[in-house]
Amino acid sequence: MSVLDSFYAKAKLNPQKVAFPEAANEKMMQAAYECAKDGYIESILVGNAEELKALCAERGYEESVFTIVDINDEAYKADLIARYVAQPGRMLKEKALARRMANPLYFACVMQAVDDADVTFAGIDNTTGDVILAGQMIVGLQEGLDVISSIGLCDIPGYEGSEGSLLIIGDSAVCTNPNPEQLASIAIAACDTAKALLDWEPRCAMVSYSTLGSGSGELIDKVVKAKEIANERRPDLNIDGEFQLDSAIVPAVAAKKVKRESAVAGKANIVIWPDLNVGNVSVKLIQQFGHADAYGPMLQGFQKVVCDCSRGAPVSEIKGNIIISAVRAAGMKK
Repeated sequence: MSVLDSFYAKAKLNPQKVAFPEAANEKMMQAAYECAKDGYIESILVGNAEELKALCAERGYEESVFTIVDINDEAYKADLIARYVAQPGRMLKEKALARRMANPLYFACVMQAVDDADVTFAGIDNTTGDVILAGQMIVGLQEGLDVISSIGLCDIPGYEGSEGSLLIIGDSAVCTNPNPEQLASIAIAACDTAKALLDWEPRCAMVSYSTLGSGSGELIDKVVKAKEIANERRPDLNIDGEFQLDSAIVPAVAAKKVKRESAVAGKANIVIWPDLNVGNVSVKLIQQFGHADAYGPMLQGFQKVVCDCSRGAPVSEIKGNIIISAVRAAGMKK
């Protein structure tokens, strides 16, 4: 069974409520329909109800497979707003929130924030920036984190790591040049994502061109500081470094280079890049020369799962991302 097949099996055991604010999009509606029809999720279409119902009929979809939420339903909108502003720590007030909820993306996020949905799934009609902004403003950041980031799950043929052929990497898509606090946030969020998605015990390596002081300079200092911050914020997590990549994932190299006890060195299942230059180049090297399947990028750092898919993704890829998002959402509830 492939890792994606295992996600499909997990999703079917515990279907989550996924809100689709781009429901009128043909590819998005097809993916939402097929995932719900096969019992993997509960699909919530968010938008103009009359338009969505007409599109269902036009495209040959059984309307009963979906829950259709009308953003023009003033009674339901008022109920959402009342429940949202009653939550502690919410900055937006009724009028400001109501204005934003004219946009289905914000409407879906409010539904998610008050537990009427488990996932907000978008990215075809909205940019990554749009999705991140709505998620930050409405759903909010996970406590103890400074930034939204992303991870990828790589399935690398021939790689024999601590989790077989699987390795989580981040951030390869969102944070350009994270400062130490942000880099620590990426590592913490990646650990939480690994637990929710894969039930792993995270072993997270902060990598650089130096292993425990073999090099020096400000680029290394940032990684060292980030590791210290991550350990202070989340002492329950195994986050260690600074390591060169081989010291992080190869036991024999770690035995030579790491002259102290480490729960991570040589057996990391999560690798955190120091910046986006390293991350973007590295993931493409893994794909091109390692012939890896890379699932993601998965946004992380929100209080709940907010997903941004690729605009050019085919329906099959969108479905895979929906399933992964649903499994993460179920895992976060544990």
